[in-house]
Amino acid sequence: MLILKPNCECCDVDLPPESLNARICSFECTFCNDCADVKFDGVCPNCGGGFVPRPIRPIRHLEKHPASRVRFNKIHAECFSK
Repeated sequence: MLILKPNCECCDVDLPPESLNARICSFECTFCNDCADVKFDGVCPNCGGGFVPRPIRPIRHLEKHPASRVRFNKIHAECFSK
């Protein structure tokens, strides 16, 4: 099950579970659409994989299977440029 990270690992923008602005790779590295597309040109800086839109967990399942509250940040040179 996806952990649904709460933020972009680059710019730290909030990405709540219902966000249409979240992109993930096959390892669930999580970025906003802008960072994924503009800063990383669609290639995950952590694993080299591609990005897809993060699925939205139905509200009825969030109570039993909530999104993570742990914020993730990684330092990439691209996060400080463009």
